[in-house]
Amino acid sequence: MNNKDIALALEEMATLMELNGENSFRIRSYSNAVRQIELLKEPATGLIENGTLDSVRGIGSKLADNIAALVDTGKLPGVDDLKAALPEGLLGMLDVPGLGAKRVRGIYESLGISDVDALAKACEAGEIEKLSGFGKKTAQNILQGVAYLQKHRGRFLSRTAQVEAENLRDYLKDLPDVIRLEVTGSVRRKMETSKDVDIVVSTEDPLALGEAFVSYDGVDEVTGQGETKVSVILQSGMSADLRMVADDEFPYVLHHFTGSKEHNTMMRQRAKERGWKLNEYGLYEGEKRIACDDEVGLFAALDLPYIAPELREGQGEIEAAEAKRLPELVIEQHLKGTLHVHTTYSDGRNTVEEMAKEALSLGYTYIGICDHSKAAAYANGLNETRVRAQWDEIDQVNETLDGIRVLKGIEVDILGDGRLDFDDDFLAEFDVVVASIHSKFAMTEKEATDRVIRAVKNPHVDILGHPTGRLLLAREGYPLDMRAVIDAAAETQTAIEINANPARLELDWRYLDYAKEKGVKIPINTDAHSTAGLADMHFGVGIARKGGLEMGDVQNALQLETFLEGINSPK
Repeated sequence: MNNKDIALALEEMATLMELNGENSFRIRSYSNAVRQIELLKEPATGLIENGTLDSVRGIGSKLADNIAALVDTGKLPGVDDLKAALPEGLLGMLDVPGLGAKRVRGIYESLGISDVDALAKACEAGEIEKLSGFGKKTAQNILQGVAYLQKHRGRFLSRTAQVEAENLRDYLKDLPDVIRLEVTGSVRRKMETSKDVDIVVSTEDPLALGEAFVSYDGVDEVTGQGETKVSVILQSGMSADLRMVADDEFPYVLHHFTGSKEHNTMMRQRAKERGWKLNEYGLYEGEKRIACDDEVGLFAALDLPYIAPELREGQGEIEAAEAKRLPELVIEQHLKGTLHVHTTYSDGRNTVEEMAKEALSLGYTYIGICDHSKAAAYANGLNETRVRAQWDEIDQVNETLDGIRVLKGIEVDILGDGRLDFDDDFLAEFDVVVASIHSKFAMTEKEATDRVIRAVKNPHVDILGHPTGRLLLAREGYPLDMRAVIDAAAETQTAIEINANPARLELDWRYLDYAKEKGVKIPINTDAHSTAGLADMHFGVGIARKGGLEMGDVQNALQLETFLEGINSPK
């Protein structure tokens, strides 16, 4: 169990205590412990082993004993009792964007509401706005949050979906009954979220393979089992389907279940124009199936080059393929640097040197340290004095570490009126400046757009960070005329990031073609708050590929000297 696991368990405990109306001092002790564990520069397990965890500020002996029990058993003492004491459905109300444990408890105590559906009805009936500390605007926001939750209910972030898919693939691929195997659906197309995992496998013994599938350790419940399809619910809550076919059917089934529906409709129409029929079982001329060894052969039979799964969204990929204009999509190996990462100077979990060494081990030749600025007090944002202390440390790391250059950067807050959190003279001293919004999300589209454009036009801003502030499956971003922002970025040669954090994944891939058309450079940034977070680059690259980006479109695919020349050129 690592520090992140421990912090998450402590955070859950504080939430459960808040929902149960426990003593506020005890709740605060757990909340404070979350931060202290996150800030530790060494594994908490080591402190437990040598009996010194209670020497950490804010962690007394009793709490240290409870954390030791967590590491030993996987559970904090009392957590099950707190869960059992809650009405069924109350925990689910925490999923509503903008509702914390304190407000959920207040709603339950005042109105007896303990599930999301009843919450929505209470908002519509005007009951929530009458509660102390709520009001009409809060009730409207809660209702919008409920609608957002219900719209996305049953979906999972790409990290969860891809991990589940990879684990299943690793389990199945070496089984003796497997001939060919591939993950399909939205996971293969690298969508931001997915409802389930779909796997297609060719086999001569589907019954034996189906039995092996339901015996997978991660299966929680079997919901269907036949000769061609087995359906399960995994322990994560995700559904997974295994489709079993003969090997000569594999290419057609793989293409069909990869989707999307729009892409498949266009492909069927293309087959129809040739007097053929395309479905999940084959490409047919009359009753005769046209033999295709793989997907490359299937596309070729329809006079098309192979179209990468990420592009199969019915967004003009067929026409581009027909005209031989398909992009040569960017891959992770093209990237030379990683930008917009955080350290222990603000809210990160690793030091400058640790982040640089991990980036070097991943093959990067530069890394941009971009901790928060002072307005982000909740994230331990840096003032000018602390920034300069960090620069001294960066200089020391650059002197001692070969093979990688650490850039002096900042994630400067865009204030409510579009001004920045540091003055221009100070911003001019940074190697790289990322500007982002972290507060005052309640804006009209015009207000938000004007605010962002003002920041983009600042000559010292190199990159616009996570443009709309959305958190997938948690909150909508603030309204933004993204095309107007892209136009402004093109005028000022400001880059717009793809934030590779699986909870963000924006700039939305649906705008990438417009940004590319306008010549706006797109860095793929991890926004990593730990060395482990640097691996999120994979998810950002998937989004870049969905948007048709090539190596030349991606800012951190540039060599260091070229990258620095670009961001330092006059705007």
